[in-house]
Amino acid sequence: MAWNPGTYNQFKSERFAPFYDLLALITIKPNLEVIDLGCGTGELTRKLADALPESRVLGIDSSQEMLNDSKPFENAQVSFACKTIEEQVGLDKKWDLVFSNAAIQWVNNHEELLPKIISTVKPEGQLVIQLPAQHHNISNRILNDLASEEPFKTPLEGWKRDSPVLEIDRYAQLLFGHGSKSMMVFEKIYPMVLKDADALFTWVSGTALIPYTERLEGEMRQQFIDAYKQKLQSHFPQSPVFYPFKRIILEAKF
Repeated sequence: MAWNPGTYNQFKSERFAPFYDLLALITIKPNLEVIDLGCGTGELTRKLADALPESRVLGIDSSQEMLNDSKPFENAQVSFACKTIEEQVGLDKKWDLVFSNAAIQWVNNHEELLPKIISTVKPEGQLVIQLPAQHHNISNRILNDLASEEPFKTPLEGWKRDSPVLEIDRYAQLLFGHGSKSMMVFEKIYPMVLKDADALFTWVSGTALIPYTERLEGEMRQQFIDAYKQKLQSHFPQSPVFYPFKRIILEAKF
């Protein structure tokens, strides 16, 4: 997908809030080898490294557009590479801390993915992950409903993005089944207060909307955008808009 760092960063404070919750769950030790799966621009990867004394942190992301903004965050502790999460977890490399903030929702088949991620955690290591509960969030459900309607269903060839995100009890079962000695798994609402439905659209346009607009061209793309805006306005007519954004947090030790 073609990510736009400018659009993505318009809601920094909202996007950063879950990161700090993840950071609070990490057992701080010196000299850790750390991987950040889906690091984006690298700004939060640097904050992660700064909190881990004498550790070495590698941030990977599949978007070169995002990584183009990572240079200011590199130092002796922090490096970055353009690589997919699937490629990284397929390597024979293990880490003291495997960290991922709002990234694995873009990778399919979590029944297979999570065990692969777990396999990269060293003995006595830790896994800390946050991902949006896409299947529970109304903005995502509206997108899928719209893609199933004409005039968009035909040019999209029936495609819609079925979220790979699982229920939290299933994530807990996968963690236990693959050797977790302790875990914390929960869903948390991060309340967003936005000026209006247009502001909510801007939020979604930096992430969930991208796979749909990439599959449409010209006038049809604009029609889809306009129709999505109208549906958001119908669901959220008030101003300001209160949006209960649901996210899943996983922490486990092995």
